[in-house]
Amino acid sequence: MASTLASAGTRLRAPAKLPSFRLLWLGQSLSLLGDGFSYIAFSWITLSLTDSTLALGYVLAFQAVPRALLTLVGGSLSDKWSSRTLMTLSSWARAVLMAGVGLIGMTGSLTVAILCGAAAAFGAVDAFFQPARASILPTVVDKEMLAPANALLAVGTKVSAILGPAVGGMVVALSDAPVAFLVDAVCFALCGLCVSRIRPLPRGPEEAGDDAPASTAKEAGDSLLTRMRAGLRYALEDPRIRSILVVDTAMTFCYAGTFTVGFATLAKLDLHGGSTTLGLLNGALAGGAMLGTLVGGSLNSLPRVGLLIAALAGWLAVGMGVLGLVDSVVAAFVTVLAMGFGIGFQGVFGLSWIQRTIDPSVLSRVISLDMVLGYAMAPLSLILCGALARHGSGPMFAVSAGVLALTALGVLSSKAVRGMR
Repeated sequence: MASTLASAGTRLRAPAKLPSFRLLWLGQSLSLLGDGFSYIAFSWITLSLTDSTLALGYVLAFQAVPRALLTLVGGSLSDKWSSRTLMTLSSWARAVLMAGVGLIGMTGSLTVAILCGAAAAFGAVDAFFQPARASILPTVVDKEMLAPANALLAVGTKVSAILGPAVGGMVVALSDAPVAFLVDAVCFALCGLCVSRIRPLPRGPEEAGDDAPASTAKEAGDSLLTRMRAGLRYALEDPRIRSILVVDTAMTFCYAGTFTVGFATLAKLDLHGGSTTLGLLNGALAGGAMLGTLVGGSLNSLPRVGLLIAALAGWLAVGMGVLGLVDSVVAAFVTVLAMGFGIGFQGVFGLSWIQRTIDPSVLSRVISLDMVLGYAMAPLSLILCGALARHGSGPMFAVSAGVLALTALGVLSSKAVRGMR
């Protein structure tokens, strides 16, 4: 047992020995920390200026819409240039933007119009960072290290997602919201510096992923629209990639609403708890996901990814069904913890399969397509869950369980997906 644990620990630590991976890990963590700062700063200063939640909604929407609309463009440019270049430029652009907003705020001249414009610019620039962030890893580590490397990056992501808003709130409380923008700018500037120093592994100019389709998205022209169409065609020609897109979209539909509206409804109305209960449920989800990520990243063998995707969908379907019936905080906590574990465990291998298999020349475009589908599905899930929650959490969790069960059966019905490794 001791030797097994030692071997798992060695495998998990292996990517951290590479200088470029350490720079990527630090840069990504700083960027996500900055995202948390910006959310708190935008939210707090908008409410301070207007005392209007409607104005806050406008500011946040101005940030979200450009990000969703431009993500496909970001993925296409990341494939044309390089993920490292796009991440670096995006980070420095966000640093300049946040520093400008912070300095304007220090003079007391911020208005809602300026905040909306800054939020829109931030969302637009961030759209170029996100696909590149998800596709750069195969240029930094060998394919054999993708799973543990993804696990370490995911842990950094989760820690930054927790620390960013928390530290941002402390900065605002101890100083002022404009100072949070300035700290935010420093995070993004350091992120750009870290990423710019990454040295990609040497690759052949035409190197493709394992078992990549024969059509490798070689563009007849070089226009942006041509490249976007080629990426879409590449994704749709491969039944495995199509299935992953469908599964991820279905998962987002079930996650977005049930893990926000659903947890809040469950905590307040069904479990008769308060904000502490809601915090426990969200903590169980994050803790379980982090544990599953670490366990998955430490495994020596690669499981069948297709069967793992189906198993996760089924696992979550059971979890959703249980949440619709539980009447105690302990039972809900354990159920959510188990669901989080499954999400983290499968996420390591699912993303690694994408990075290992898809032609590097089109990888960012496929990832950006997956992101856009998620962006589109999330608000629909929130609206539907909000409507179902009026009748209690049971119907909402039941609908999600049904969608996930059908997703699992659909995955199992495809021989190409079942055979994914």
